Amino acid sequence: MGQTLVEKIISNHAGKNVKAGELVIANVDVCAVQDGTGPLTVQEFKKLGKEKLHNPERTILFIDHAAPSPKKELSNMHTILRDFSKEYGAVLSEIGSGVCHQRLVETFVNPTEILVGADSHTCTSGALGAFATGMGSTDVAVAMALGKTWLKVPSTFKIVVTGKFNEGICSKDLMLHLIGMIGADGATYKALEFCGETIDNMCMAERFTLANMAVEAGAKCGLFVPDEKTKEYLESRGRGDKFQVIKPDADAIYERVIEIDAATIEHTVSCPHTVDNTKLAKDLNDIKVQQVYVGTCTNGRIEDMRTVASILKGKKVHPDVRMLICPASRDVYKQALQEGLLETFIDSNATILSPGCGPCVGIHAGILADDEVCLTTQNRNFQGRLGNTKGYIYLASPYVAAYTALNGYISNK
Repeated sequence: MGQTLVEKIISNHAGKNVKAGELVIANVDVCAVQDGTGPLTVQEFKKLGKEKLHNPERTILFIDHAAPSPKKELSNMHTILRDFSKEYGAVLSEIGSGVCHQRLVETFVNPTEILVGADSHTCTSGALGAFATGMGSTDVAVAMALGKTWLKVPSTFKIVVTGKFNEGICSKDLMLHLIGMIGADGATYKALEFCGETIDNMCMAERFTLANMAVEAGAKCGLFVPDEKTKEYLESRGRGDKFQVIKPDADAIYERVIEIDAATIEHTVSCPHTVDNTKLAKDLNDIKVQQVYVGTCTNGRIEDMRTVASILKGKKVHPDVRMLICPASRDVYKQALQEGLLETFIDSNATILSPGCGPCVGIHAGILADDEVCLTTQNRNFQGRLGNTKGYIYLASPYVAAYTALNGYISNK
């Protein structure tokens, strides 16, 4: 019997051939936590009584969710991570370095590896052909101590995308369309395996967006076959020697196959308060917005910055809109600076934030007032996500975000 991509990766780490539904113990290559989940992970790790990390060089602590810290309680949480890093030799990604998921693909994760992170959007690294998944703080603490984890091998939905996107359509539109189709729990504990000519033609940034939002359909991971574009990306990051080829078997068994024609995808928006509450941007022109946020681990990459800058150039953000732009990492920030994109944003009256999660989690840097509307490129819009249960969050692509900022209402032109 043939194996899917996720079955092959887990088999390589479990020391035997595995199949969907099987409970296994697998070796872990990379462990990651962030400043929201990390302090609890540290606490649980110390309860285990272990004197050292299994692999300190590949245990990464990220300070990104509240960076810089907006309050003393969070500052104390940051101190816990800094102290733990010094004591145990773990890698520390400090304030301003960027969002954990962007930093992981830039620097730490490679094809065919297993990454466990105490954050649900750890699945972003699946775009590199790794099994990357979010787990609870205690499970990650055990993986940090033992270099192993236990899990159930997920069955797989094969997402086949063919054809060519129309002008201005982004992979974000595709993912919102898919989630609207199958539901926010439509792929619970499944692996989403993306393939087809449209996927093959996507740059890595577009693939990262798809993998990032796999969990918004309930999926355990989102996976891509490593190819030449993966190799080129790794080479650009100084890890070309880490490239490996791994492919699903032709006779692999899939629980479900979903076929999508890229030419049918339109600018799609998730409306409050669930990601699967999707509508077309062209049908939402009556929704006025007070804030537009471009960034996060979903759409804070240099390609996203270029898309927004190309639309904003020579124009001004609507006077009733606050536009916040947050590069996903220091490297993205630096490249945007070198390309003149930051100057375009400033000239358009947008506000540029320090690399990190920004307002996404609702801790600082863009919390909504009562009854305000924000259109954002992030991945979640549940009630209270931007720090106020009386706010309204719409999710969209960078393309839609830019036009919305200019017009003052949800717009794709």
